[in-house]
Amino acid sequence: MENLECKGSVFRIRNCAFDLLSLGEDLIDVDDDDSWWEFIGRDLRLKSTFLYCDIYHVISYYRDEQKRNLTDLANRLFHYMEELDNALKSRSIPLAQICFSDAALVLKEVVASLIPGF
Repeated sequence: MENLECKGSVFRIRNCAFDLLSLGEDLIDVDDDDSWWEFIGRDLRLKSTFLYCDIYHVISYYRDEQKRNLTDLANRLFHYMEELDNALKSRSIPLAQICFSDAALVLKEVVASLIPGF
């Protein structure tokens, strides 16, 4: 049963990653409306919360060496996600785009590291 639960977490991580990566398109066509910034920020925080919970669950399933590698990747990811959130709060489009590209690279690494195990 636990393997099935872990696979469900991986599935949610992949879906959440897809949603977050599509956020990059929104950062290209920026609307300087206050509601736009709020919507993007809330969406980012919500997806980050789901990612955090599911990645934590998957990390607990892995063995020691894999656990360390995935933990390091997750720490980098959430560092960049926090920087992106701060950039969105400051409403700096260039900074948000840079932070997004950093977070997107690490997010792709996280997803790629999960696929071989399942």
